[in-house]
Amino acid sequence: MLKFDSMNLNFKSLIILIAGVVFSSGSIKADAPADATAFALVKEGNRHVGEDAKDRVVQIRSEKSVGSLVPNVWYIVYYDPDATAKATEVKFGAGKKLSVKRPARILEFATGNTEIPKDKLKIDSDKAISIAKKEPLLNNLTLTATELKLERWSSEPVWKVRFWAAKLRKPSDTANLGEVFVNATTGEVVKNDLHISRVD
Repeated sequence: MLKFDSMNLNFKSLIILIAGVVFSSGSIKADAPADATAFALVKEGNRHVGEDAKDRVVQIRSEKSVGSLVPNVWYIVYYDPDATAKATEVKFGAGKKLSVKRPARILEFATGNTEIPKDKLKIDSDKAISIAKKEPLLNNLTLTATELKLERWSSEPVWKVRFWAAKLRKPSDTANLGEVFVNATTGEVVKNDLHISRVD
């Protein structure tokens, strides 16, 4: 009797162990890493949109980063033929899906802000930041935050990377320096709209 109970207990322990492994594996797959790049979140967002919207990116944008140059709140907007305004937006925070909405973007679609061909998206958000912060005007400044937006600009997909930097006279304050435009296909800086005098 004791032997049977022991075997039964070991069997139950094994079942609990297997269930724990399966649960852990499921939770790992459920979310992207907290520091996931924008393109990684596009793939994660595909799990939350209809089949006809997968990978059909219209716009990617972040909120202003906090504590580093890497934003962790992102919005991925997909072209969705089943939505009234033809768009579904998935919001992520630290790699976790926060919400799925179908925003009213009729005006933006009417002005040509439509689906970006997947094969043109070669420069991810981390590379865009790295390229943009090498602009000579940013040398010797203490950069504190970024905010990114990827959308069509002059028919090309472009990252608009906005920077903040510590002010020179009062480093605890920051200044919005403006944007650097990085082509998301070639990695070329196509426009510099920086105003470094704001750090004075």
